[in-house]
This record gives sequence, C-alpha cells and structure tokens, in this order.
Amino acid sequence: MKFTKMHGLGNDYVYVNCFEETVEHPEKVAVFVSDRHFGIGSDGLILIKPSKVADFEMAMYNADGSRGEMCGNGIRCVAKFVYDFGLTDKTEITVETLAGVKTLQLEVSDHKVTSVRVDMGSPILDAAKVPVTFPEKQMINEPMEVDGKIYPVTCVSMGNPHCVTFMDQDIRQLDLEKIGPKFENHETFPKRTNTEFANVIDKTHIRMRVWERGSGETLACGTGACATAVAAILNGLTEDTVELELLGGKLKISYDRTEDKVYMTGPATVVFSGEIFPPEDFEKDDIKIYSKN
Repeated sequence: MKFTKMHGLGNDYVYVNCFEETVEHPEKVAVFVSDRHFGIGSDGLILIKPSKVADFEMAMYNADGSRGEMCGNGIRCVAKFVYDFGLTDKTEITVETLAGVKTLQLEVSDHKVTSVRVDMGSPILDAAKVPVTFPEKQMINEPMEVDGKIYPVTCVSMGNPHCVTFMDQDIRQLDLEKIGPKFENHETFPKRTNTEFANVIDKTHIRMRVWERGSGETLACGTGACATAVAAILNGLTEDTVELELLGGKLKISYDRTEDKVYMTGPATVVFSGEIFPPEDFEKDDIKIYSKN
C-alpha cells in the first residue's frame, strides 16, 4: 500500500490515494499504520476517495480504528495532497466528509499549497445533536462533575462532538493521560467526546490542549480549535476572530455570527511518502499486537 504521511500542526495522519489504491478493512489498517512501533506512526488513517457530491471524499479513521466524522487538520492536508500531487489544479475545492461537504480555499506559492482556509460550517449547539445527555437545549458554561471535580463546560459539535472547559489552572501542567479518558468516556456523552482544556490569554489569544476521542492527546485538533473558539465567543471571553495556540502550532479561527459559519486557517505539511505491507489477514487475533492498548 502506497501512502504519504502528512501533518497539520503535528496532528499527523497516513494518507492513501484511493484513486489508485484499494484499502480493505480500513478500520484495522488504521490501527496498524498508527502504531508508532510496529506501523508508520500517526494519529490515524485518512483515505482520499472519489466523490459523487464533491471534488473529493475524505474518509477518516482514528488510531483505534473508529471512524471519525471530520478532522480540521486532516482536511487541510487533503487539500495540499490533491493539489501538490496533481489530482486537481483548482485553488478552491470541495471535500465530502461524514460532517457534510466542506469548501476549502488554497493559498499557493511556487506550485505548492502553503496554507488552507476551510469553511467549517455552522457550529451545532443543540444538546441532542452534539450529542450530550443534558435536559436543557444547550450546554453552555454548565457545571459537570468529572472524577470528583466540578468543571465548567461548553459542548459544541463541529461535525464531531467537543467538550470545552476554560480553566484558571495552567493547562500545561495538566495530567491529560489521567483526566482525558474520564471526559472522553463520561456518561454525559453517548458517543464519547473530544475534550479541549483551554486558557484564555487575552481577547484574541487562547492556549489549548486536546484529548481526542479514539486517539488520546494529539498535538493539534482543527475541529477542537473551532469548537474552543466558538465556546469562548459564546461565553464572552474573546473577540470573534481568535488565534489558538496548540502544542503543534497556531490556528486562526473566525466565527461569523451573521452567517453562523466558522472559518479555520492553517498550514499543512508533507512528511514523507512510501510503501508499507500490512498483514494480509486482518481477521486474525494477532492483529491486536499492533494496538496502542
């Protein structure tokens, strides 16, 4: 299987051009390639496929093999892949995802994509659609008990569920390996959740760390950055355009409340390309040796 490893701010995925390759059992291939000892090493697998409703389709799988609806860093890398490797010559493309069709603007220099602006669509605040089990219509700045401690949380879906908590404590000192799974698997979230732990630096800057559903802590999360910005704006903590500082770098997020749309701008980077030979039979029990767990 030929592949290209790419990352958006350190949020790395293995990309496969499914115009040329066929991937059987993608959920198991994702587990295999994601393992940083036995595979390639990544936060998951992304397949670039033909689409009947857009220019391309992005099929995303987390490191544990679960299917993800959307990935903000991943979709920017899809844009760079299809342009840089000659699948398109357009600087505006559409990409089909499980969270709908997204429109991307490509900034190009010397025939290479340098940054991508993504129309991430409208944030979903309806509790039932995020989804969260909460009696009110929206869950904005509501107290939630996690592992014996009360956290103020705002829940937003950007095509996938996010729980954002703004903290006075320096998030750089948090033990995310301990608290992250407690949020992810909390009973409030019927489909589990991604969790963003954030410090508001000032009206235009936020620092955040993210625990991603199915992957653990990652260096960046595009949908998480969008959810965090929306949560900050709704809680009156920042202006409508804000810079998010993640472990892997910075993203610019703008929330146009008139259009009810979120726009994300950031880089995408090719790391290397190659060929890998996964085990032929993914039905065997010994595939478990490639699991992170």
